[in-house]
Amino acid sequence: MNSEVKTIENKLRDIIDKNEDAIKGFQKAAENSKDVATENYFKGRIDNRMNFLKQLKNASPELKLGNEEIEGTTTGAAHRTWMDVKAFFSGDADDAMLEEAVRGDKSAVKEYNEVLAEAQVPARVKEILREQRDVIQNDLETSDILENFR
Repeated sequence: MNSEVKTIENKLRDIIDKNEDAIKGFQKAAENSKDVATENYFKGRIDNRMNFLKQLKNASPELKLGNEEIEGTTTGAAHRTWMDVKAFFSGDADDAMLEEAVRGDKSAVKEYNEVLAEAQVPARVKEILREQRDVIQNDLETSDILENFR
């Protein structure tokens, strides 16, 4: 496999890992949420990220982008533990979970932008990445509105 293809594969795998971590993080946020509307908001985010994974894996079947299991990363697991601690000590678990969602989404947008800047990424994959990044950016705005509303 040539090095450019391997580089793209690794970058897309990083995006997939980020989405798997987001799914697990949103599951943790939904568990920690006290308000039903906030819990449902996080459950919707889980569905979005599951669709992101399917889109990415289907767009590049020739690349080895992982299996069907949602595993997440060690860093993501540590972050989810932090979410539990933060929810436990926070006076408002919903606000704490929204803050963590915003932090994760900002990181995801940055990572998406880095991959989009790569010239070797196929046009179809770039289109999917742009669409997904825009959804995450919209979620950031929604999270901000929810935080300010609370």
